[in-house]
Amino acid sequence: MSTGVAATPAVELREVRKSFGPTEIIRGVNLAIPRGERHAIIGPNGAGKTTLFNLISGRFAISSGAITVNGRSTADLAPQEINRLGLSRSFQITSIFPRMSVFENIRCGLLWSHGYRYSFWRLLGQQKALNEAADRLLERLKLSDRRNVQAGLLSYAEQRALEIGITIAGGAEIILLDEPTAGMSHSETESAVALIRAVSEGKTLIMVEHDMSVVFGLADRITVLVYGEVIASDAPAAIRGNTAVQEAYLGTVAA
Repeated sequence: MSTGVAATPAVELREVRKSFGPTEIIRGVNLAIPRGERHAIIGPNGAGKTTLFNLISGRFAISSGAITVNGRSTADLAPQEINRLGLSRSFQITSIFPRMSVFENIRCGLLWSHGYRYSFWRLLGQQKALNEAADRLLERLKLSDRRNVQAGLLSYAEQRALEIGITIAGGAEIILLDEPTAGMSHSETESAVALIRAVSEGKTLIMVEHDMSVVFGLADRITVLVYGEVIASDAPAAIRGNTAVQEAYLGTVAA
């Protein structure tokens, strides 16, 4: 059996539970996601998928159990501290700086990883390496021609692409995407999937997604969450043929 860093899961949850008052939302979830895997979490509305994301990223504290990121316990860590362990996430609702340009949004995402921390006296326009890195990322996102446009004026699909760019700008090795293609047309979804596949190459991708064509097209493994419990976690072909999953969620899509 292999040992060491390579064998350490990127993210691991052990008997994780989360309650809000008397209501238990996450009920004893066990899940280990290997490094470099593209992993989808699916389930009906109210299954607890976004709550699970909030627990992994530190937005919510777990009620019991344990979560590790790259082998390090996230107990008592703030979201920004978990981010510095190598994890970054996007949200269901697009989160960008709407009054700043597309370029400035991306540059903000790059600041910490380029060592700028709290050096507020530096003139960012004069930082050649930082600005070149921002332009390279804009090219990968296919947003170079929108470089100087105010981010709030982008189309919805472009804003989602920009948010994905901000999410990966810090160099995180673990990327969490919460419904990245929600509200997109078929052609926009195809472009988003191609972008996600490209930017997650060699990284660990964990996504919540309702579009089954996206899930089965991208994921190496799929976890199905129903009422806060994992009912299946397997390769896409096995999930597609799982009767319990079909009954709980996929229905005719799996057929």
